[in-house]
Order: sequence, then C-alpha cells, then structure tokens
Amino acid sequence: MLGIDGYLGWATALHLSSAGLDVVGIDSLVRRRWDRECGTQSLIPVKSMPQRVRLWRDLTGRSIDWRPMDLCDSRAVTDLVREVQPDALVHFAEQRSAPFSMIDLAHATLTQVNNLVGTLNLLHALRDHAPQAHLVKLGTMGEYGTPNIDIEEGFLTITHNGRQDRLPFPMQPGSFYHLSKLHDSHNIQFACRIWGLRATDLHQGVVYGNHTDEVAMHPGLATRFDYDAIWGTVLNRFCVQAALGLPLTVYGKGGQTRGFLDIRDTVACVRLAVEHPPPAGEYRVFNQFTEQFSVKALAHKVRGARLSHGLKTTIVHLPNPRVEREEHYYNAKHQKLLDLGLRPHYLGDTLIESVIETVGRYASRVDPTELEQPNVDWRRGGAPSWRKDAAAEAAPSPATVKPVVLLSPARRRRGPLPRPVPGRLAQGR
Repeated sequence: MLGIDGYLGWATALHLSSAGLDVVGIDSLVRRRWDRECGTQSLIPVKSMPQRVRLWRDLTGRSIDWRPMDLCDSRAVTDLVREVQPDALVHFAEQRSAPFSMIDLAHATLTQVNNLVGTLNLLHALRDHAPQAHLVKLGTMGEYGTPNIDIEEGFLTITHNGRQDRLPFPMQPGSFYHLSKLHDSHNIQFACRIWGLRATDLHQGVVYGNHTDEVAMHPGLATRFDYDAIWGTVLNRFCVQAALGLPLTVYGKGGQTRGFLDIRDTVACVRLAVEHPPPAGEYRVFNQFTEQFSVKALAHKVRGARLSHGLKTTIVHLPNPRVEREEHYYNAKHQKLLDLGLRPHYLGDTLIESVIETVGRYASRVDPTELEQPNVDWRRGGAPSWRKDAAAEAAPSPATVKPVVLLSPARRRRGPLPRPVPGRLAQGR
C-alpha cells in the first residue's frame, strides 16, 4: 500500500488487512508536512502512523508492516520491490490536490515531479524484480474532462476513413495535477505494452464520507476529513457550512457535474481490483464512481437534508476560481466494477446528516477563513498574499516550496466560530 497515511490509503489498508491480506504500508508522511505549510488540518484528528498500526494490531491481531519511504527515492523503491516480492501494489502515493498544483510554478513542478518520478521508479522496479505483480493505480475521472460525448472506461472504438481501432479515450485534464495523472496513465500503459506488466487504472470520482467498517472500530483509527480550499472536496465543504449555519458556497453556475462515491465503495473497489488481476501485458481502466451529481444538485441535497429537520440553509453563488464548463453534458460509464460484484452505497439524507453530525463533534477545529472565498485561482494562481510573497524572490525549487498562506485577501484575523446548528441529527451509518 503506497501512500498508506492518506485519506484513502489508510482506510484501504485496513480494509485489505481485515480481508486477510498481508499489508506493507509505505508513506513519506509528506501530506502532514504539506498541511503545516498550507496552514490546514484534518477536521478529525488523526494519530501518528506508529500509533495507528499498533492500535490496529491490538484490536485485530493483524499486523501492518509500516515503513517510512519516499517513492521518489529510486534505490529505496527498488530495494522494497526486490525484498517484498509483492503480489499487488496499490498506488495512492501522489500529490492529489488540483488547487495545490495551480498555486504557482513551484507547486505545479512539485506535483508533476512527485507524481511522475515516483511512478516511473515503481515501473522500473517492477520490470526488474517483480514483473508478475499487479499494479493498482489510483487515477481520476478528472483526466477525461467534460466531453460532449459519453465517457467510456478508458478506451474508445473509433472508425476513421473506413478503418477501425480501439484507442485510449481522448482526455482533457483540468489542472496540472490532473495532467500528472494523465501522464501517469500513459507511462503505465506504455510499460504494460513493452514490458508485459499488468495494471489496473482506477479512474476515481469524488469520494465522500470518512467511515468504513474498519475505521469505525475505534476513534484512534480515524482517517482524514478535509474541507478547506486546498485539500477539501465540495460535499465536505457543504456539510461543514451546513453544520455551522453558514451559506453553502457554489462556485459559478453550479452545473459542473462529476462522479461521486462513498469511501466504503472506494475500499471495496480496490479490493475487487486486487482480487481480479488482468493478464500479463494488459493495462485496463475502471471508472470508479457510483453516482453523478452537479455541484448545484449536491447543494440542494444538503439543504433538503437540513430542511427535513426544520433547519433552513441558504445557497450562494461565488465567482468560479477554476476554468471549466459550468453547464455541460456528462454521462460516464461505470459498469466494470459492478460486474465484479460492487454493491454501491448511494448518497442519501441519512448519510449527509451523519457527516454533518461528525462536523458538529469537531466544530472547534474548523477554521472559518477556509470557508470564505477560494484562495487559488486557475488564471492567477494563489491568493494575493501568496503572490506578493512569491514575487519578492525567485521561484523556489520543488524541494523548498514556500508555505501556502491561506488567508482571506483582507488578511482578517480569525474570528470565533459560529456554533453548530442544533437539531436532530441522524445516528452513524
């Protein structure tokens, strides 16, 4: 499990370990450092990696072999693969924030170097020392963009001038982060074709929730909950705003439509992929999501869940910091994981309320400045405070990226948090 300390990596590692697999967990812990640099934190406190694996062993008797390691260290990656001889590698070890990649040159460079070099190191180590291993790579639906045709699962059969071929689906990534994931996909597909490796590329939608059966066993096994403008996702932001009685902030018109899935379905999808490897030489793509929603529709679902308890919630539209279509056709196929046996958990009012209930328990950890205007703009980069600092010196190298100053443009001091809105909240799932 590469990237075990992350939001999805930790939950997936526990799920695979619970299923009886022997798990070796790798992480450089850089995500925690990026939190310190960005001035962000998980809403739910997370334990250190040694504490987490020790607690898991005490609760279940199952051991996770946790090893600190940077995937960009080619020698360490080679030594790991040679020693462990893995049957499968689940690769989550990448910088995964689109806004982070759009702050400035340094962060765009860091994103692409970290993501591409790490994967290249892994592919060469597999070629030389474990060519039969199955690489399960976490991709993103964001690689596709929003084409005005149905999105197939990775490949499209094209007829042109009387000839036909099955080719990779045309991609339109939406950020330097999404571009790094697309470049990864190309590199992995190439390695499968010329070296006979086997790989599954999970083009994942937006994940919500923070509870799985394994994570729910003890508070000390909690995984991350990000809601801020750099690391958070739209549903998390809406749930935090609803819990605090704040307006739900929709960027642009709100017609931006994406695929979504519950974190319980994420860990199940990874397990299904691991249990059903492709033959040697095959690169395959699974579109990993269960439902499609527009941003505006999500806001209305959260408002409706609140209204069912007699609590009013307003929706406001802010200028969109991203360069994207705000109203568009979107129909993405996602059949392959269902065919393998995935049983989806669909988004409903009870789940939304359970997330809002979680927010209420940790409301004192919410930073209100992170719920204001978005602080990274696709056209201009980071917030004015960041650009001012960056202009004062030459662009730093990826190894010395300056901290991201996440402040409102007016640099207002953080005020007291509004109290969570009272009301009857649903019990945990």
